[in-house]
Amino acid sequence: MKILVTGAAGVVGTDFCYVLKNAGYDVCRTDMNCETGIIHLDVRDIMEVRSVVSNEHPGLVIHLAAETDVDRCQIDPDHAYRTNTVGTWNVALTCQKEDIPMVYVSTAGVFDGEKAEPYVEFDEPNPVNIYGKAKLEGERLVARLLSRYFIVRAAWMIGGGVAKDKKFVGKIMKQIDAGAKELKAVNDKVGSITYSLDFSRCLADLIKTDFYGLYHMANKGTCTRYDVARHVLDSLGRDDVVLNAVTSEAFVLPAPRARSEMLRNYMLELSGVDSMRDWRAALNDYLEKHFAYAKRAM
Repeated sequence: MKILVTGAAGVVGTDFCYVLKNAGYDVCRTDMNCETGIIHLDVRDIMEVRSVVSNEHPGLVIHLAAETDVDRCQIDPDHAYRTNTVGTWNVALTCQKEDIPMVYVSTAGVFDGEKAEPYVEFDEPNPVNIYGKAKLEGERLVARLLSRYFIVRAAWMIGGGVAKDKKFVGKIMKQIDAGAKELKAVNDKVGSITYSLDFSRCLADLIKTDFYGLYHMANKGTCTRYDVARHVLDSLGRDDVVLNAVTSEAFVLPAPRARSEMLRNYMLELSGVDSMRDWRAALNDYLEKHFAYAKRAM
């Protein structure tokens, strides 16, 4: 089967295309960033979406293309909705027209964070920022337009290595590489991490089934940003770097953040297809693969 992937040059897209190819799929990679072997596709242009899908004849479309910068979405809502909602609408409409199943990757950011326990698929979304609202509207469009779809919510994403990691772990590593001897990390927000490689493997298993519907897909266990930073430093033996726990007030950001983005993969558990590891094991694997150079000799 040929699988068309939007956002293939991104962190998840890179890992997912690698996993799919190793599994024997014919992968059509598309993105606005035209790296070698990638077809240009701006999902905000429905005519371009229809043209690429019509030319490639995929048996499945994996929609990863998105604006994931939460603060940029808050500053420019038009950009957020045009990319994350209208772009998803265009892909879903095309899949409807061509009768193609679709995978839409969404976010734990659709929840307001007021629940004390991890969110499951049966909890009611109520996003607190524009990013979450735009992604939730994308979910609703996919569910309204299609009967064969997977909507998969990820949590705090880690992945991409030195070249592509612009998220929390990547920022920590850039500070360490720059010689920082003191770091700050927030300890009043809690969530789940999603390692892009684990996510890709689990999603590849899920699409082999016909268990269409809504899923959470995060690594097991919960943590704060401080916990993640502490684990990074401990795993790398960086006792030369001091880590200070701070509240969210230490970082003034345009977009509000939910107190909790904890996810439980309840539907994966019930379906017997949950292969996501504990977050510590996943983070260890990521650090070993991409940041082993930063280990301090003991």
